[in-house]
Amino acid sequence: MTDADLPFEDTTDVANADRGFVDALVPAVVKTADGRVVYDNDAYGFLSADCPDTAHPSLWRQAQLCARQGLYEVTEGIYQIRGLDLSNMTLVEGERGVVVIDPLLSVETAAAGLALYRSHRGERPVTGLIYTHSHGDHFGGSRGVLPHGAGQDVPILAPAGFLEHAVSENVYAGNAMTRRAIFMYGDRLPKSPQGQISAGLGMTTSDGTISLIPPTLDVTHTGQEETVDGVRIVFQLTPGTEAPAEMNFLLPDRRALCLAENATHTMHNILTLRGAVVRDARVWARYLDEAIELFADAYDVAFASHHWPTWGHDNVVGFLAAQRDLYAYLHDQTLRMLNDGLTGAEIAEQIRLPPALERTWHARGYYGSASHNVKAIYQRYLGWFDGNAAHLWEHPPAELARRYVDVAGGADAALDKARGYVDAGDLRFAATLLNHVVFAEPSRTDAKELLAQVYERLGHGAENGTWRNFYLTSALELRHGVNPISLDTTNPEMAVALTTDMLLDSIAIRIDGPRAWDEDLTIDLHLTDEDRRHRLTLHNGALTHRTVSRPTSAAGLTLTLTRQQLLGVLAGRGLDGVTTSGDPSQLTRLLSHVVEFDKAFPIVTP
Repeated sequence: MTDADLPFEDTTDVANADRGFVDALVPAVVKTADGRVVYDNDAYGFLSADCPDTAHPSLWRQAQLCARQGLYEVTEGIYQIRGLDLSNMTLVEGERGVVVIDPLLSVETAAAGLALYRSHRGERPVTGLIYTHSHGDHFGGSRGVLPHGAGQDVPILAPAGFLEHAVSENVYAGNAMTRRAIFMYGDRLPKSPQGQISAGLGMTTSDGTISLIPPTLDVTHTGQEETVDGVRIVFQLTPGTEAPAEMNFLLPDRRALCLAENATHTMHNILTLRGAVVRDARVWARYLDEAIELFADAYDVAFASHHWPTWGHDNVVGFLAAQRDLYAYLHDQTLRMLNDGLTGAEIAEQIRLPPALERTWHARGYYGSASHNVKAIYQRYLGWFDGNAAHLWEHPPAELARRYVDVAGGADAALDKARGYVDAGDLRFAATLLNHVVFAEPSRTDAKELLAQVYERLGHGAENGTWRNFYLTSALELRHGVNPISLDTTNPEMAVALTTDMLLDSIAIRIDGPRAWDEDLTIDLHLTDEDRRHRLTLHNGALTHRTVSRPTSAAGLTLTLTRQQLLGVLAGRGLDGVTTSGDPSQLTRLLSHVVEFDKAFPIVTP
């Protein structure tokens, strides 16, 4: 898809980003008490012009939307402060005051936002504080809305594990993350068409005072209901999604759904470039799917901790479904290609989103990207090592670079150089260089044989047993080719041991996504011996599933069967003895997209 194919004619986001506007902060400059500027949204005034040739048109569009700032009404009694920090602060009016959700990153920006709200809605006290998750831009401004000595009895709600993860991410690795965040958010760049124009999730981070008031009430389970200042709240815990501790929640009396940072108007990060614990795209998709079912018809608007709301129940469902499919697709297709022997870098080059998602604005890669997200998914499952022994003990980058500079001119010249390094005893660089020759010209048996000899010497000198095994097995395959293994972790004995959820997950990662892009299938599995009903949905190339108690919509096919029969069905043994209702061809179509993995894919050769 080219830039010209993007739906620039669709102005829905523009209308939604402007909807409910009450007032802007003028000037939109927030300072510390001593006059230091911690946030300056006015610096983005240049975005009112057409996109220049120094910016991607799609990112320019996103920046124009994110740059909108001020106080906005979401629905009756719910307001948001947007464009005064990277994140949003939401204010829900209660019986006595206002409940604050996610008080931005800095004390100063949070205080400025609260003051703007109060200038229009009166001096309402803060009667509750909610942290949706454990990232600093959602709690750092807490003392801006609850200064020291104020609100001693104000309840502060957060998901279970919030404090532990807030500390581990923002303190233990805080220095390195902060240093990298300067690069990530462009903090030192000029704000101009030639410099910083957006961070995709918001404009940029504020640079003020970060604070943290510990929670007084943990949300420990989905379905937990609390009332804060007369505001009823029903929670959905979503650990391991965008943050290790995170939660969505419903405000049933306002028919409003808070999605925290689990569904925003961008593809999010599976691993943020500043560094973090790798997130679980599989459960991320699962929790978005659960939200659709859990909150059913109870909302008319959804808002999040970034960007603008989505209005209309059906629009919210469509938004959640597309976000669900996005993360499920990235996860399952990465696992599919991973299990066919591709590395993270190779998957990143090959993966393509389904056309329907490519044309969906909120699935575009403004903050995360398909490229680094699939590498993160690869990392989550297999780590940094790609299985190629040449990469097991390479020189560090600077040393490697010096040696590459020393190498010049074609495979023959490189091979001669490699022999020199072998003779000099520099086996690590010889392995790296020879590996490049083998991957460039895999028919060169002389290069493969020399590399095998190097691997042997490295293996023989290794103190670590598994390093030795990797080196020596690599030498074996270079000389004799791939020897298929007899061990099969997908055999029937293993399948019997899997839970039904695991079993269905194992099918999902074997879906050939591109072949299934245009499928729209819904199959219910009623397992009589488990007394459970699973709904499978194949949509946008992603197979997702959930347990349903009472389906709210009809499935294209319903199978009533035992778990043992399910194993047979998924193995392609037909529907003998299975009660069916609906269109049996849906199962045939689903199974036609399930692929078998290559159990003998190459590692030491391309």
